[in-house]
Amino acid sequence: MFASSLDQDAGWLGELNDAQRGAVLHSPGSPLRIVAGAGSGKTRTLAARVAWLIESGVSAERILLLTFTRRAAAEMLRRASGMTTSRDLRAVWGGTFHSTANRLLRQYGETVGLAPGFTVLDQGDATDLFGIVRTESGLASGKRRFPQKSTLAAMYTRVINAQVPLGVTVEERFPWCRDHVDSIKEIVRRYTERKQETNTVDYDDLLLYLRALLQSPVGATVRSMFDHVLVDEYQDTNAVQVDILEALCGLAGPLTVVGDDAQAIYGFRAASADNLLRFDARFHSVTTVMLEQNYRSTPQILALANAVMTRSTDTVPKTLWSNRRDAVKPTVHTCTDEATQADVICDLVLERREHGVSLRDQAVLFRTGHHADGLEMELGRRNIPFVKYGGLKFVEAAHVKDLVAMLRILDNPRDELAWHRVLELVPGIGPKTAARVFEAVSRSAEDGATEPLVAFMCGDFMVTSESRPWIGRLGDAFGKALGDGNEPLVPLQIEYVGSVLADLLTERYDNLAVRLGDLDQLHALSAEYTRRSQFIADLTLDPPDSTSQVSDPHLDDDYLVLSTIHSAKGGEWDSVYVMHAADGNLPSDLALGDDGGLEEERRLFYVALTRAKNNLDILYPQRFYFRRFGGDPSHTYAQPTRFLDGLGGLVNKVAATPAVDTDSARTVAVGADPVTDVVSALFE
Repeated sequence: MFASSLDQDAGWLGELNDAQRGAVLHSPGSPLRIVAGAGSGKTRTLAARVAWLIESGVSAERILLLTFTRRAAAEMLRRASGMTTSRDLRAVWGGTFHSTANRLLRQYGETVGLAPGFTVLDQGDATDLFGIVRTESGLASGKRRFPQKSTLAAMYTRVINAQVPLGVTVEERFPWCRDHVDSIKEIVRRYTERKQETNTVDYDDLLLYLRALLQSPVGATVRSMFDHVLVDEYQDTNAVQVDILEALCGLAGPLTVVGDDAQAIYGFRAASADNLLRFDARFHSVTTVMLEQNYRSTPQILALANAVMTRSTDTVPKTLWSNRRDAVKPTVHTCTDEATQADVICDLVLERREHGVSLRDQAVLFRTGHHADGLEMELGRRNIPFVKYGGLKFVEAAHVKDLVAMLRILDNPRDELAWHRVLELVPGIGPKTAARVFEAVSRSAEDGATEPLVAFMCGDFMVTSESRPWIGRLGDAFGKALGDGNEPLVPLQIEYVGSVLADLLTERYDNLAVRLGDLDQLHALSAEYTRRSQFIADLTLDPPDSTSQVSDPHLDDDYLVLSTIHSAKGGEWDSVYVMHAADGNLPSDLALGDDGGLEEERRLFYVALTRAKNNLDILYPQRFYFRRFGGDPSHTYAQPTRFLDGLGGLVNKVAATPAVDTDSARTVAVGADPVTDVVSALFE
């Protein structure tokens, strides 16, 4: 089946280095672990393996490629298609764990008790539902501090994805909640029941239902669909995802995983680097291939990155190396204060721009979003356009969620959260009235999924005269979007309900340009979809880039990139500036209380360093301002990050002092400032 002539005849194989080629040509009958250092061409390697499998005779539809974003899957398949001119890769199952689970459960979900037409709650919706059951339970009305809805949601997700019982999770991560464990169990029980009543599932449910599906009598059918499973960013998988892979492939089956334990930075999401580190302990007859040749960074940048990771207590030993010429060492800038740090960054950015490095090829990275507040002000003062990543996701904007909620009602009229969100947009309707309307609508759900909408469109509800016309307009819009037997195209449905939403937003806001522009973008995104349910699922499970555009550059302008380090993972730039690299910020004091927190912070610093191709500048302010409890500004004196201790010979050191600036407009920034069974077992 696997033609040996491919080893010599495929030209693209000759473009790979020896380690990459060894990974691509690995016999597909046993597990393969590819440990790929930063910048070592892991995307090319995984794409080439897909191409080689197809060129060797494997049907594209029998390959499952699991990534952590839809964009990553699309990029790998695009690259693979360039290596297989005679094959159509659109049939490859490429996507995230959650989108794959959604796709399979739409087909087989009834086997594990999941009703057709279910709606997927995003993280914000799940948190809101916890808030509803928290309030209804009355358990938070005592005189002692009780977990907020966001804490309950985080706790639940941690328990499910790490597969660690509630009691242990509380002791390790939420010790102040230990007196509320019984009450938390009750809220989780009600939360689970509420999802079942409204035919909704959250992110965690998708994985639990898929795992249960693979363990059910239908599991053999699902397993028979795939001959090969490939997983990107394996260091970011959690316990449930590994269970799913074992159920799909067995302990010695055709599973290929790619990852870098040194870039495992999502422990707060219950991802575990141990899954990659101990892959050969769980799976049998594992072959490991190391990718250590770096194609991105200079030897000097790699020397610093290697030295930082050498001190890690638990890692796969690797040494990144490069054939590139020697270059300047990374520079550590000791800045007097935050204003000086912003000055230095702006000076360097403009200087490199004058030497031909575009703004787009320069990035400023930071541990958390507010670290860039002062820099953003200075960039604005100097007229340097920028785009900031790591802020609010596009689909998390309130008006976007409003429109999606309208679509969710069309898709699943039992979706209580969506009804509440839409009804409370109407002038004169608050939570109590919304609950009364929803109760009246939901009573009609006995004989068909569309009856609640029919009841809404025809109903006469006890609402104010101010609200009544809006209820009528919503009902008309829902009727048009449903169509008369033939469901209109998704963009047309958005036009119907979006026109009502635009008018509702006009009632609330004066400046609508940005909000209406986002609704237009949502409309444009829907153009490629023929099914509303698929559009909603993709928006929820793999939304557009999490971009918050703080400055407003024209589309044809150049602009600087500002990003949290987490959001920068996978990116690369000619010049990288790592700011606020001081103890307390990087590593973050908040992360050091958790087991493994320091090592994850070390890996986060490593990710920041390895984004740079040619220039790497690390900056920290000695005097860091903050505002405590709304009082007057105060400050503290910082030390450089401990991750640089003893590495002075690998960097250049520069002391920066405040620049003289007579601009009266200058402002110095102040630091701103199935599921039921699993749940029952874990929350027992």
